[in-house]
Amino acid sequence: MSQADANDSDPEIDRINLRISRPFLEVVDETWRERGFNSRSEFIRYALRDSVNHPEGAGLWKDIAISEAQLDETDSIPSDEIRSQYGTDDE
Repeated sequence: MSQADANDSDPEIDRINLRISRPFLEVVDETWRERGFNSRSEFIRYALRDSVNHPEGAGLWKDIAISEAQLDETDSIPSDEIRSQYGTDDE
């Protein structure tokens, strides 16, 4: 049984649905694997906690959301530009 299945019976855990573009999901998947998270869900929970606990970093998430919206309009901000701007280069 996976961790996600185990949490289904926990009354303190709620499942949510999230809609994001496929290109952005590919970036999310690449990121959680590169950073050593065990799953997409674990990474998203971490990112949400970090955003709530450190609102000064919200600009990064805002830029990511804008970039995703622009992807839908085919006018995007390259992820390397966002990483460089916020000093999150892993290289």
